Amino acid sequence: MSASSPPQRRAIIIGGGPAGLTAALELLRQTDVTPLILEATPHIGGISRTENYRGNRIDIGGHRFFSRSQRIMEWWQEILPLQGAPARDDRALGRDLADLLTADGPDPEKTDRVMLQRSRLSRILHRRRFLAYPLAVGLPLVRALGAGRLLLILLSYLRAHLFPIRDEQNLEDFFINRFGYRLYATFFKDYTEKVWGRPCKEIPAEWGAQRVKGLSVAGAVKHALRFLFTSPRARAKAKVETSLIQHFFYPKLGPGQLWEEVARRVTGAGGTLRTGHQVVGLLTSDNRVTGVRVRKLADGTEYVEDGEFCFSTMPVRDLILALDQAPEATMELANGLVYRDFLTIGLLLSKMSGQLAATGQAPGKTGLLPDNWIYIQEHDVRLGRLQIFNNWSPYMVDNPDTVWVGLEYFCDEGDDLWNMPDHELQQLGVAEMTSLGFIDPADVLDGVIIRQPKAYPAYFGTYHRFTEIRNFTDGLTNLFLIGRNGMHRYNNMDHSMLAAMAAVAAIKNGSTDKRAIWEVNSEEEYHEEG
Repeated sequence: MSASSPPQRRAIIIGGGPAGLTAALELLRQTDVTPLILEATPHIGGISRTENYRGNRIDIGGHRFFSRSQRIMEWWQEILPLQGAPARDDRALGRDLADLLTADGPDPEKTDRVMLQRSRLSRILHRRRFLAYPLAVGLPLVRALGAGRLLLILLSYLRAHLFPIRDEQNLEDFFINRFGYRLYATFFKDYTEKVWGRPCKEIPAEWGAQRVKGLSVAGAVKHALRFLFTSPRARAKAKVETSLIQHFFYPKLGPGQLWEEVARRVTGAGGTLRTGHQVVGLLTSDNRVTGVRVRKLADGTEYVEDGEFCFSTMPVRDLILALDQAPEATMELANGLVYRDFLTIGLLLSKMSGQLAATGQAPGKTGLLPDNWIYIQEHDVRLGRLQIFNNWSPYMVDNPDTVWVGLEYFCDEGDDLWNMPDHELQQLGVAEMTSLGFIDPADVLDGVIIRQPKAYPAYFGTYHRFTEIRNFTDGLTNLFLIGRNGMHRYNNMDHSMLAAMAAVAAIKNGSTDKRAIWEVNSEEEYHEEG
């Protein structure tokens, strides 16, 4: 059946993640176009949502709110204002936030509608030792590697610097040119292959250009020296590489809190948001999308929604296959796009009590390590990364006397990890955390499994011919591809937002030119600065 006649200017937005919600709010703010958001899942925020398990909140993948774009920084703070008083753990840990708190900002102890200013700490676990991330030359590195190995790494780096690979064919070449073979083999190869499930030689160098822009051994040394010889205030304002940022913003109740607030603003201003409504078909005519076929997942019924514009954040593969007409060659290319999936094992602990936990924990009976996340560079476990949600925000944890962690595993939908029963996955997580020295099994209080399909659009498969897909979709004049999966690009949250803003600007200006959207996160010099 067909829905009732829509307003004359309506935009159908497929997906209620950061890109879709940003587009909806900006349409309402800048144009007379009314958005209709159709989200297949019950959740708001996409991969940037917050899962709530018995009062303990899980951030899917970890989301630092920091961007080179001042517009994005101000946009976030307008939705959730920056804290003006210390959070619960700021006082407990003795953090000096005098230069970071906002005058007249909200008190996180008195209101939930607040953005926190968080200190960032990420480390690498290698050979059961903690190393700074990014790597820093110092005694911990010497102890972990030994002076001899460290010398060989340095010589390997100098060789790569003096005799670089001229034509980078794959991600291995990319890493070797920036770090040398030995450093790449020690700290990049295994983790990257855990993430993608295939050798670095089979991954195009373009992935590295998107994710490790500007970062190098020389840059890390330069940053370390600058950090040692500048004041705390100057450090907070210094321009640094993406992976070297010392502070970031974070919603009190996790990233999903911000997107739930955006959703409220959208519906409050006249937009419509429907969860559990999956777009299963796109209707086209005269190089335009005229409507979408929607399946209501609660009862399986289908109906059609018409609109003047269409924004798509759904995976490109699904989008192309859902079109009522597309060239066979384009459908074949879309069907060859590859995605990597992801799952999180949430473990609630009475304390962190393993051997490793005792080597660098904060004071207190929970034995809490100070990290936001820890990269697991160990050969004998499948665990890829460990998040400690207490350190993202103390309000993510229902009981402050417990520790709430997320164990991140990279997998393919349908493989042994993905299909493993929840109780076996939890047993695996507990066993690996015990083996690594983080916990004692007796301290595990509870657990939950969260699976996330299509978390990472891959730069292999048919991606090398993605321009052909883009040329076809760009030819549908009122269709705008935005977001990580919508553009099949490993975008950060701010990139997805900027792409949405560029699409809204095109509609506002009456333009069908999509180049500004695709230019977001395409320049090789891009990195976050603060």
